[in-house]
Amino acid sequence: MSLAVDTFVSILTEREWLFARRTPDKLIACSPFRDSDDTPSFFVDLRDGPYQGCWFDPGAEDPEWRSGGPAKLVAFLRNITEEEARELLLDGRDAPADYITLRLRGPTVNKRAKPFDSGILTEYTRVSSPYLSGRRITNDIQTLFQTGYDPRARAVTFPWFDAAWQLMNVKYRKVSSKIFHYRKGGAPIRSLVYGIHIINQRKIKRALLVESETDCLYAWSCGVPAIAVGGSSFTAEKADIIRKSPIEELLLGGDNDRAGRALRAQIRERLASSCALYDVRIPPEYKDINDIPNAETVRAICDGAVRESFCVGMQPTVGKQRRIM
Repeated sequence: MSLAVDTFVSILTEREWLFARRTPDKLIACSPFRDSDDTPSFFVDLRDGPYQGCWFDPGAEDPEWRSGGPAKLVAFLRNITEEEARELLLDGRDAPADYITLRLRGPTVNKRAKPFDSGILTEYTRVSSPYLSGRRITNDIQTLFQTGYDPRARAVTFPWFDAAWQLMNVKYRKVSSKIFHYRKGGAPIRSLVYGIHIINQRKIKRALLVESETDCLYAWSCGVPAIAVGGSSFTAEKADIIRKSPIEELLLGGDNDRAGRALRAQIRERLASSCALYDVRIPPEYKDINDIPNAETVRAICDGAVRESFCVGMQPTVGKQRRIM
């Protein structure tokens, strides 16, 4: 099989790598999988040949995450399933058709994934998670979103439902690192919006859009209804889900980095004619919504979100957030 080299390289450059150094043969940087890593020993092989696109993390404690192929890395960077990553790399949808040869093992996306039996969630401990509580996510919001804990994987579980409350996937996020994976056989994340089932049930017309599940849960804990895209990519499928929801006013709260700015641009392109868009100005000292230490500040920046004039042909105005609590 073949890989679109420009797609792979463009996905690598989306990330702001710590202590990065690029040579013709490799990208060297601190590990994206470990917060504690301050020594740039992680590297991606860029040479032509059988290892092109492979990555190595010599400092990893988990043997499964010491090395891998391009699909596994892209899945992590884009916060998507490995099957979606393989499909993306094989299609080259993000770049011109400039191809290199590389072996990509494993199945591609099942485009018609069936819902899981929601009974599988009983496999996971349903108690207040120290990991989520440590991120200031309240117990009632953990219960509302049916988060749990998988002791075998030592991971917090985030169920992903579709608009009709059907369980379509489960994300497992290790409590000791940034490593995560999705349940085998689940729907592609590109076709889902985290939290949209709550928005639909409660007929919420004004909501904050963020990147991660924890950002979404924290916003709800602060009294701000929210949804999450699960990464920094906004697909046509996600846009269609939002168009079909009760949302009339969408607050853009992507991360304070290059990928977050790119996400906002994608949302504007796909939804500018469908709903009123508001720009949430996250203070520069914070990376994302969950990084803001108090609920009052979160509510204040959402209350003060500026309506983007191109949506309605008017000068920007300040929107007023409707509280849920």
